[in-house]
Amino acid sequence: MLTIGKIAKASGCKVQTIRYYEQIGLIAAASRTEGNQRLYRQADVDRLQFIRHARSLGFSTDTIKDLLTLENHSEMSCAAVDNIAREQLALVQGRIKQLQSLAKELESMISQCAHEDIAHCKILQALHEHDHCDDHKPLDV
Repeated sequence: MLTIGKIAKASGCKVQTIRYYEQIGLIAAASRTEGNQRLYRQADVDRLQFIRHARSLGFSTDTIKDLLTLENHSEMSCAAVDNIAREQLALVQGRIKQLQSLAKELESMISQCAHEDIAHCKILQALHEHDHCDDHKPLDV
């Protein structure tokens, strides 16, 4: 059995994150000692590493819950998991396109910079132009 500090170190997750994942049901509630200290198993470390990897790929906690639920039905076709992964790939590809568009706009702004004084700064002037605001949504990265 592992304490929360040891499971945090073993999984690479912060203690607060582990408590949050327990609160929202991504990991099972830990057993407790008589002193009310949480105790975890190696299976919890494995699950936290799964969650951490899925989060690094951009999966939401709700989607990870779905994946973990599907994992418990080993007899089912993995088509549902495949669909979830394809949806995530489409989201990532959309973000890439958005980032490429932002990079082009920034490159354009920088190329117009004549290194004049701040009063004539082309970058600041471009940032004040509001006609391009609707082209870009804030990134969720």
